[in-house]
Amino acid sequence: MGATLRLTEALIACRSVTPADAGCRALLLQHLQPAGFACEALDAGPPEARVTNLWAVHDAGVPGPTLVFAGHTDVVPTGPLERWATDPFVPTHRSGAAYPNGPRLFGRGAADMKAAVAAMTVAACEFVAAHPRHPGRVALLITSDEEGPALHGTRHVVELLRARGERLDGCIVGEPTSVHRLGDMVKNGRRGTLSGRLVVHGVQGHIAYPQLAANPLHLLAPALAELVATEWDRGNAFFPPTSFQVSNIHAGTGAFNVIPGELVLDFNFRFSTESTPAALRQGVEAVLQRHAVPHTLEWTLGGEPFLTPPGTLSTALLAAIAAACGEGQGADLSTELSTTGGTSDGRFIAQICPQVMEFGVINESIHKLDEWVDVAALEPLKQVYRQTAEGFLGTAAA
Repeated sequence: MGATLRLTEALIACRSVTPADAGCRALLLQHLQPAGFACEALDAGPPEARVTNLWAVHDAGVPGPTLVFAGHTDVVPTGPLERWATDPFVPTHRSGAAYPNGPRLFGRGAADMKAAVAAMTVAACEFVAAHPRHPGRVALLITSDEEGPALHGTRHVVELLRARGERLDGCIVGEPTSVHRLGDMVKNGRRGTLSGRLVVHGVQGHIAYPQLAANPLHLLAPALAELVATEWDRGNAFFPPTSFQVSNIHAGTGAFNVIPGELVLDFNFRFSTESTPAALRQGVEAVLQRHAVPHTLEWTLGGEPFLTPPGTLSTALLAAIAAACGEGQGADLSTELSTTGGTSDGRFIAQICPQVMEFGVINESIHKLDEWVDVAALEPLKQVYRQTAEGFLGTAAA
């Protein structure tokens, strides 16, 4: 059994439902400290929901860039335990005809993203052992607050690093980006996320006397139709068009004969670099005013979009993927650069790092019951991370 598999299993066994750490950091320290990493606990948040953050750095004192591996050990709740085939926190192997890529390892967090955290930890340790006088720095940023509010995890660490004047040159986030096989997709950016909570103010009344009331659903309907039909932008070569989506709508007292006095609507923009939060907010307000909708509106900016253009990090990462997953293994593999999907902690890291990319295992089972990762993907994943470090820090031929 390889080191990456053993560490993945040990991490899965930690019941680290966000924001709990449940022993994950202690497992990582068992690998990183003996390898010579300077490890800092940068924990934050209220006592009842303390977030565990780890910043680990190996600096050989040779000038060069800083490469960061970033990940999270917290996981989403399991859902109904009785609907899991096995205990979600007992790492379990299954094989057979149903698994064409070989045995799978099951457990909450297997794909999102304990396999990647294990792989980057082992890769970093192997890298510094093989290149003790490597140029630059190799670091890990691991948090237990990615699946939750994301207020006291990577966001907090980035603010501390910024205050210190830390220079980060490249970062790989271990999000599960692959679709059909390891290495077929890499994220070189992500869309921004802007959420709104709209409260439409009507007048409650008896449904048989509508002239004495003002139905907020009727007041909103024409404006909502326009918001849904609006083309906010057309996207660009890297991003799909900005999307407006309603996530929840609520009104009513529960009685069939009462016109509600208020409507609450939650919506979200996933926006490209062709739009700005300010322009989107102004656009929504203009529609509401045009239709004379009496309202209040609160906004939450979850993250700005970011994009990593071709550069030293993409060159090193794509070459490592080809060697570990593609041509080096006798396989034909085309790696797509994509900005689709949800947000990640990359949106925070991009504030202080010009090159941020995401790469990890197949994402088919993330957040689902019976989450899994292909056992055969663990060693290549570790190799990709290690070879990326070698290429980015200039030690590939050392």
